[in-house]
Amino acid sequence: MSTFAFPEIQTPRVHLRLLDLEDAAEILEHFADERVTRYMDIDALRTLDEAREVIAFHVNDSGCRWGLFGSTSGKLIGTCGYHRWRVDAPATAELGFDLGHAHWGRGIMQEVLPPVLAFGFDGMRLARIEATAEPENRRSIRLLERLGFERETALRDGLLVFHRDSV
Repeated sequence: MSTFAFPEIQTPRVHLRLLDLEDAAEILEHFADERVTRYMDIDALRTLDEAREVIAFHVNDSGCRWGLFGSTSGKLIGTCGYHRWRVDAPATAELGFDLGHAHWGRGIMQEVLPPVLAFGFDGMRLARIEATAEPENRRSIRLLERLGFERETALRDGLLVFHRDSV
């Protein structure tokens, strides 16, 4: 899967491209904000080495992580992508996403995630896309529901589990 070609994606306000180690300073700044990492499985970052580790994990993981760069500013405003990609039938992956606090409530993820989901189903040939959310993370839960994800009854490690199947 490491040779799989993940595309760059353009939306009206955001340019998505795969993260690389040259993005470490911006990743550090982004994930140093405890508001961003509050509902994630990482602590707020403190060093460039920690930022490089986060990027390396996503580069080496079975999936991808796009940086979300403002179309006009060129600055990193968030990330999203797939991990735990399983290609055996039925093919599945887990969606993850985060956004800088200054950009919350502006519909950025509502704009970015539909083409990311479309690529997951069409380009990666996924039969199911999964996502998890902390029960207290109301914004992410509402977003997943607006994007057509269904909540499962099971909890995984205290997290709510969602899925969306290909049509």
